[in-house]
Amino acid sequence: MTQPAPSAQHHGPEKGTVPGPAAAPPSKQGGGPRALGLRVDVRNLSLLGVLAVLIAVGGITEPDAFLDTGNLQLILTQSSVIGVVTVGVTFVIISGGIDLSVGAMVALASVWATTLATQEYGFAGILFTAVVVGLAAGLVNGLLISYGGMVPFIATLAMLASARGLALQITDGKTQIVTVQSVLDLGLPDSYVLGIPPLVLVFAAVTVAGWLILNRTTFGRRTVAVGGNAEAARLAGIDVRRQRLYLYLLSGLCCGIAAFMLVILSGSGQNTNGNLYELDAIAAAIIGGTLLSGGRGTIVGSVLGVLVFTTITNIFALNNLQSDVQQIAKGAIIVAAVLVQRRTLRGGET
Repeated sequence: MTQPAPSAQHHGPEKGTVPGPAAAPPSKQGGGPRALGLRVDVRNLSLLGVLAVLIAVGGITEPDAFLDTGNLQLILTQSSVIGVVTVGVTFVIISGGIDLSVGAMVALASVWATTLATQEYGFAGILFTAVVVGLAAGLVNGLLISYGGMVPFIATLAMLASARGLALQITDGKTQIVTVQSVLDLGLPDSYVLGIPPLVLVFAAVTVAGWLILNRTTFGRRTVAVGGNAEAARLAGIDVRRQRLYLYLLSGLCCGIAAFMLVILSGSGQNTNGNLYELDAIAAAIIGGTLLSGGRGTIVGSVLGVLVFTTITNIFALNNLQSDVQQIAKGAIIVAAVLVQRRTLRGGET
C-alpha cells in the first residue's frame, strides 16, 4: 500500500517554525484582502463625499470667490507643497514609524537653496541643493533610527529642533529673496500647462510615483510588511533596518522637492517655511486611512486628506472666519477619522 504524502500526515507547524498567515483561521465576517480593499475603497469614497460637500459649502457661501478659476488653482497649488511632503510621511507611517521633522527639513532645504552662493548656480543649483539637503536630513534620521536604535519620535524631534535652529542661523532671521528669474517664472500664470500650475503637475507626478512604488513594487510590499510585523518581516528575509533607512531617505527626498516648490511659490527662503507641516501631513495621512500603528495606508487616501484640509482652510479664509475655529474643525476631523479607524479594525477582527 502506498504511504500518504508527508504533508498529509502533518497536522501542525514544526517545532521552531513561525506559522504564516495561512495558519490563521478564516474570518467569519468575510475578512481578508478583499474585505480590506473594500474598506479602503469605502474610505476613499467617503473622503470624496466630504470633499464634494466642502465644495458645495464653498460654492454656497462664497460662490463668486470660491468657484473662481484662480481660487481653484490656488487650492491645488497650496495642496501641492504639503501634498508632496505627505506622500513621504505616508510611507514612513505605514512602516510603523513617524517623522516629526518634515516641516523643519523643508525650512532648512529652502533657506540653504536660496543663499546668495547657491543662487549663483541658477535654477539647477537651487534645485540640486534643496534635494540634497532634504536627502541628507533624511539620511541622518534613518541612521539614528535604523542603526542607532533611537525611537523615531525622539530622533525626528531632535531633527526638528536642529534643522529649525540651523535654518535660523543661515538666514539670521531674515528673508532670502530669490533673484533667479527662471525659478520665479514657474510661479507665474504664463507657465501654466492647459491652465494647470506646474507645481500641481509635480504633485501629480509624485503621487503617481508613490502609488506605483507602494502598490506595484517589492519595496512597497516590504514597507507594509515591516509596518505590520517587523519581527515577522525579519524572519521572512527582509532587512528591516535598511528598509527603514530607505524610507526616511524617501521622506527627506519629498521634503527637498517640497522645499523647491515652496521657493517657487513664495519667491524666497525663510526659516519659518514649513511651519506645522508635520502636523498637517500626519493628519492628512490619518484621515486618509493610514494607521499610526503601521501596516496599512494608501497614497490616494492621503492625497484626498490633503485636499480636504486645504479646501477647509480656503473656505474659512474666504468667509473671514478666525483661525482658531479652523484649528478646532481640523482637530474634530482628526478625532472622527481615528474613531472610524478603530471601529473598522474592530469590525475586521470579529
